Amino acid sequence: MAPSTSSSPTFAPWDDPAASPLIRFENVTKRFGTYTAIENLNLSIYPREFFALLGPSGCGKTTMMRMLAGFEAPSAGTIFLDGNDIGPVPPYERPVNMMFQSYALFPHLNVWDNIAFGLRRAGMKRDLIAARVEEMLRLTRLEKFARRKPEQISGGQRQRVALARALARAPKLLLLDEPLAALDKKLRQETQFELMDIQERTGTTFVIVTHDQEEAMTVASRIAVMDHGQLIQVATPAGIYETPNSVYVADFVGEVNVIEGTPDRAGTGAFAITFAQGQPPIRAVTDKTLRKTQKVFYALRPEKIYVSAEPSTERANCFGGKIIDIAYVGNVSTYHVELAGGQRVKAQMTNAQRLSRRAFTWGDTVWLSWTDTAGLILTR
Repeated sequence: MAPSTSSSPTFAPWDDPAASPLIRFENVTKRFGTYTAIENLNLSIYPREFFALLGPSGCGKTTMMRMLAGFEAPSAGTIFLDGNDIGPVPPYERPVNMMFQSYALFPHLNVWDNIAFGLRRAGMKRDLIAARVEEMLRLTRLEKFARRKPEQISGGQRQRVALARALARAPKLLLLDEPLAALDKKLRQETQFELMDIQERTGTTFVIVTHDQEEAMTVASRIAVMDHGQLIQVATPAGIYETPNSVYVADFVGEVNVIEGTPDRAGTGAFAITFAQGQPPIRAVTDKTLRKTQKVFYALRPEKIYVSAEPSTERANCFGGKIIDIAYVGNVSTYHVELAGGQRVKAQMTNAQRLSRRAFTWGDTVWLSWTDTAGLILTR
């Protein structure tokens, strides 16, 4: 993640007991008839955060956003904004604005007038409107396109118009509902950094709803991974990726090998995980308290594994296997390797050199090795 106010190491209000959240969900439940979309949810989001709600379709993230916007009311519990219960406050009176996936620009208005629309509705004086619109045009680098209609500009430029319009009234909170979904991959990646830059310069708290894990990892100061109306884990992108609290989070964010086994103590904080008959145990370290008979899940990211033609004596774990598939995506290659006991493992290596042929190919016998700290032992 690129450095920004919200993502710099010094910005971590969630670790400060004295910090006051901008948004607080307190025992919030939302039901639609007999269906529970959100169940007893508690969450704090702090001023100047770029916060991501991440999860599959139907997990409850859009319902959370709609409750913040005022389009839905909680069935139980309270939502606080800047210390005030916003339940009784109608949407148009909340210091909240929303940017929709479709952008919802007025096709008959040019860029300037689209940005000015909300300011006119709010009764702002004409000279103040002009100054604010010009400020938003500069912020989003749209000065040259002010007199064009939405159909006369690109998708990325329309996205910036929608963002400028949403920020024009200086809301305390901006909600972004899958804002980059309509853009192609390369433009989406470029626009992610533009969003981060604008969020940093305005100091506005952003809450983004997305099912794109890469997008959440790029832009967010913290991520809430959701499933079935519950928060499974709330942490920084690095925390979510490197120390997931469950198999669900490890599997949802990034590529991961999950190996099921049973632990046996092998020293202080060290364990040997038996996972397949005839295979040596996996050596791992953890501060968890584990029982010898309990089932555990060993999560290992593919990029933590080293692939070689000979066994390694430098790393705590080393297993031989046969390559059964290779995925080449330019910058990296992912090797699908079947170990002697039948366990399949994905290992990823950077293509650092330009080679006329791969070092390894289908059917080759290779050795996979990794350190005892490379993987994570999970109990759920």
